[in-house]
Amino acid sequence: CSTGIPFDGGLRCLCWKILLNYLPVEKALWSSLLKKQRDLYSQFLKEMIIQPGIAKANLGVSREDVTLEDHPLNPNPDSRWNTYFKDNEVLLQIDKDVRRLYPDMAFFQRPTDYPCLLILDPQNEFETLRKRVEQTTLKSQTVARNRSGVTNVSSPLKSTPNSLSEYEVLPNGCEAHWEVVERILFIYAKLNPGIAYVQGMNEIVGPLYYTFATDPNSEWKEHAEADTFFCFTNLMAEIRDNFIKSLDDSQCGITYKMEKVYSTLKEKDVELYLKLQEQNIKPQFFAFRWLTLLLSQEFLLPDVIRIWDSLFADDKRFDFLLLVCCAMLTLIRDQLLEGDFTLNMRLLQDYPISDVHLILKKAKELQDSK
Repeated sequence: CSTGIPFDGGLRCLCWKILLNYLPVEKALWSSLLKKQRDLYSQFLKEMIIQPGIAKANLGVSREDVTLEDHPLNPNPDSRWNTYFKDNEVLLQIDKDVRRLYPDMAFFQRPTDYPCLLILDPQNEFETLRKRVEQTTLKSQTVARNRSGVTNVSSPLKSTPNSLSEYEVLPNGCEAHWEVVERILFIYAKLNPGIAYVQGMNEIVGPLYYTFATDPNSEWKEHAEADTFFCFTNLMAEIRDNFIKSLDDSQCGITYKMEKVYSTLKEKDVELYLKLQEQNIKPQFFAFRWLTLLLSQEFLLPDVIRIWDSLFADDKRFDFLLLVCCAMLTLIRDQLLEGDFTLNMRLLQDYPISDVHLILKKAKELQDSK
């Protein structure tokens, strides 16, 4: 896998599921495990999206349901309404981020081949995530205006559509791939309240979902949503510390890993290391995004997927990522050694080399030279 998995026959989708510890190595166990996990995911949908949606729809219909114990202004933290509004804040943030996932590709705007029937059942008179976003957005027009506000996490490579109106809303009974990603992130946030949703998680789930939703094997492809959810959860269990601000300076936090990029560089290329130090170019300026988002913002999606083959196959779990970052630095060393602070910052924040095979080859050489 580390040398690149062929896409043919759904091989990559299968390997990723094994490498991310979703599927056991023993093939005989697959069908029962998949059934169990996919049923569990349907249960999550019912509990976290459908039931609150039904409760909200019913409250709109009959006024007498609104009791003093539980009404929209109830300050009690256990109030269902309080949870509902808090969830809406998270949902709006997710919505804003997933709508601009890989804007240079049409895939995420397209309708999925397997819309979620649980959610889109016309018999269901409940509030879907789509309706929740529309209603909450109507209440706060300012959010709508800032919808595509680019944050410092996004790369200059990615162009951003100017307004929501550029996105066609799909007719009832259809849903776009980005809506599926939104649901996965919303359920993850509900099940992991300690971390909830942090900007950038959309960039981690995107390549996973894309890979599974384009699986040539249709019976796997049909369950891309549930399978992506569990693989994403497993991957986040390994990298979630990068997203938790309070852990930044601990041994497992992101600052430690960024320093590790520089200490590895110092071993491999002391001249370049000293030059970056002398210009006071801290790893935070570029390596934060490289490491936190597993390079998903630096390259085009097919290249990100190829890099992830090597990362997921790394038995030391993401030590190889540090070597890839070092390889990226050493491959542009001549430009960095000649450039001034401004020029070098531009190079690092909008990385110039697009040939990921070259980068991975260099990373492998660094690994073997230990």
